[in-house]
Amino acid sequence: MLTLNRSETTSALDYNILNTSIQDTFAAIDRFEWQAIEELRVMRNNGYYSDAGYASFEDYCEKELTKHGGYRRVKDLLSAKKVVDTLPEELREKITKPSQTRPLLRLAKTPDKLHEAVAIAAKEKPFPTAADFAKAVQQVAPTVKRAAKTENPKTQLCNSVTVSSSEHPRYGESGVIEADAPNHWQQIVTFADGERLLINNADLDAPSVPFPKERNYPPEYTEAIAALKEQHQQELERLEQELRIGLQAEVSAKAEEQVIEQISSLQNLYKQQKEQNIQLQQRLDEMEGLKKLEIENHQLQQRIQELENAVEQRPSQQWGNTMTQQATKALNKQVKQALEKTIDLRSLAVEPPKENAQECLRLMGMALKNLASAMNNTQALEAAAIILGSEPTPSAIAYRAEQLEMLPQAISDIRRVLSKPGCTWQDYWAVAQEYEVIKQDYWAELTTQETDLITALQKSSTEPDIIGVGSTVAHADPYRTLYVERGEVVKDLGEELVVAWDHWKEQSKKNDRYFRDELRFWQPQ
Repeated sequence: MLTLNRSETTSALDYNILNTSIQDTFAAIDRFEWQAIEELRVMRNNGYYSDAGYASFEDYCEKELTKHGGYRRVKDLLSAKKVVDTLPEELREKITKPSQTRPLLRLAKTPDKLHEAVAIAAKEKPFPTAADFAKAVQQVAPTVKRAAKTENPKTQLCNSVTVSSSEHPRYGESGVIEADAPNHWQQIVTFADGERLLINNADLDAPSVPFPKERNYPPEYTEAIAALKEQHQQELERLEQELRIGLQAEVSAKAEEQVIEQISSLQNLYKQQKEQNIQLQQRLDEMEGLKKLEIENHQLQQRIQELENAVEQRPSQQWGNTMTQQATKALNKQVKQALEKTIDLRSLAVEPPKENAQECLRLMGMALKNLASAMNNTQALEAAAIILGSEPTPSAIAYRAEQLEMLPQAISDIRRVLSKPGCTWQDYWAVAQEYEVIKQDYWAELTTQETDLITALQKSSTEPDIIGVGSTVAHADPYRTLYVERGEVVKDLGEELVVAWDHWKEQSKKNDRYFRDELRFWQPQ
């Protein structure tokens, strides 16, 4: 194949070389086209397209060969191969490219007529064209043109049309309409080379041909469509009725809701008015009470006026000592009430308390304190402070009196705990700490034996325990087996102690001697 160099001039090329190159190029194009057909056939027959995940050969063509015409062109190419394979060897060379087989496709099922048509075309020209094959096919198997149906005036057949769209591959070519339109926007056009194409009405230039605007249906389809339209109309009416009912129900619900809201607002208004009425009634009652008070006040003013008039009329000497006498009576009454709550000192002098003198002094101090409060006597207050042992103030004397009131109970509790057998310092302290503020008071009331016992208990609580006879002990060395055993000291030898071990009771050797620091008090494990 010759490759042209644009830098060279055309005159420099030899005609024979250029002509040969052109013919070789067209031959190569035809050869490659037949080669592509063979490869497509292998792809389809062996199912190699499934290796790439395609479900069908058509799917493969539409996805991979779209820019080359897709499945439609592949189908035409395979049909051309089928036509060529039907011909004998001497006639196959007459078909140089697949596009020439289009007029011969309708004779593929009748091989005899196909051979005859190709032979007729080959007699006229050594290399026939598609038009020559179409003419020969018409001679061998002429087609009967169907007349237009009179009952369908919208479909016009055997009309000559021209492709007017510049984007169509058949732009400018003319053809005839030999078949009914499959729909109302396309026509089946047969061209001079025998090819039949489905072309849009918008791509055709046929002003004299009234193309159908609507699609025609068979009678049975028309009845079905009418039934569907009727059903659709009924469905629309039903939906409209349901919508109307729904709207009415919604309106009723809204009206009911509004009525409920109005009733609720009226009830709230009634409650508010009722509360206002109650408040008004209360105000009326208050005003009525004020009116009564005003009347009583007026009456009292009149009574005061009458008394003032009476005083003015009575001589002044008759009222001389009236206020002094009244004040004296009131003061004596207060003193008498105060003394009723105190202890009579004269009764204490006649019969002193049988318990002890301390109790007598406490009672005397409290009596003087009450007397000082009633008579506002400073000397009595100081005397009460001296007797009770506090500051000469009412609050201090009252606090001291409260402390002394706890003294009998404190003495009773302390003597009770000391009388218990095995009393320890902890037992005593649990009771005594509650009365720590009056320790000096209750300590003076205790006997000598009781105070000595308390002192001994306190001393024993501070001194460490010493292992002696009767002590329950164990060995102090944790690595000895006797560390966890229990024993009792039965004899004190001074520096050494004799211990009888419990687990040796059944043995011949029942005790042993140990230094005091080798033992410890036994504690349960």
